[in-house]
Amino acid sequence: MPDIMSQSQSDHCSAWRTLWRCLRTIEHLSTGALILVWVSLVSRTNARPAWLPGVVRWWFGRLCRALGVRVAPAGGLAPRCLLVCNHISWLDVIVLGAQGQMSFLSKSEVRRWPLIGWMSAVVGTHFIERGANQVGAVAARISAAMTAGETLLIFPEGTTSEGAGVLPFHPRLFAIVQQPGLGIQPVALAYRSGDAPPPVRCIAFVDDQTLFANLWRLLRHPDLVAEVRFLEPLQVEPVDDRRRLARRARAAILATLGLPEQAGLDIQVRPRPRPRARLLEGRLAPEGE
Repeated sequence: MPDIMSQSQSDHCSAWRTLWRCLRTIEHLSTGALILVWVSLVSRTNARPAWLPGVVRWWFGRLCRALGVRVAPAGGLAPRCLLVCNHISWLDVIVLGAQGQMSFLSKSEVRRWPLIGWMSAVVGTHFIERGANQVGAVAARISAAMTAGETLLIFPEGTTSEGAGVLPFHPRLFAIVQQPGLGIQPVALAYRSGDAPPPVRCIAFVDDQTLFANLWRLLRHPDLVAEVRFLEPLQVEPVDDRRRLARRARAAILATLGLPEQAGLDIQVRPRPRPRARLLEGRLAPEGE
């Protein structure tokens, strides 16, 4: 009898916790939308407000707390470096964005999505067309922005995985750092449940999951911890072509996560739905190329 009562109380607390997180998340998303409406109106006559990057970082951090995600960071951002991170979920952008002022690279189709595309553009997301034709122009533009002090993060796997390995990195976007004075800073990301070792597979945004189903799992999770480790920057050597840079960055992340070099190479990536279907399913995570 006491065990039944204890289980009932636990379920009751879990339900209230999930409801509270839902309400906080809705309130926070509404706050963000109102802020960006104001920024959008102001930007029509003037440049984007100088305070916007700081507000975006605050918004990401508060959203982590609303969702019940504890963040355990280690290290910090290095100047004039391209951030390169393994990719597990749409949550990665929120967790990473709370660690510093940075922008992200996303596929161009996101720019055309209702609301999400508008919000992404207002906060300074860079967009790229699929395929190699756009890489040169985009790399030159982003290299110039990084030289001026902007920090950019990419997910070079091009999709998400469960966190038990790291998919091969697509090398094309590493052309961004083939300019004098720029480097690469690998970022290792993992999720764990409380004090248990990672990964937490139920949080990964993979296969045919919808955004809402994945969000519901996240809201119900009792104690999700995101481990974010900013590693030592990799200096670009004269012998480094894009493929070698991609391999070096991936190897550094694998070593930090305690995974062998082969972890992720055997993962079968399922074909993604067409853009319209992905929008209807709620697949919002930015992708590298």
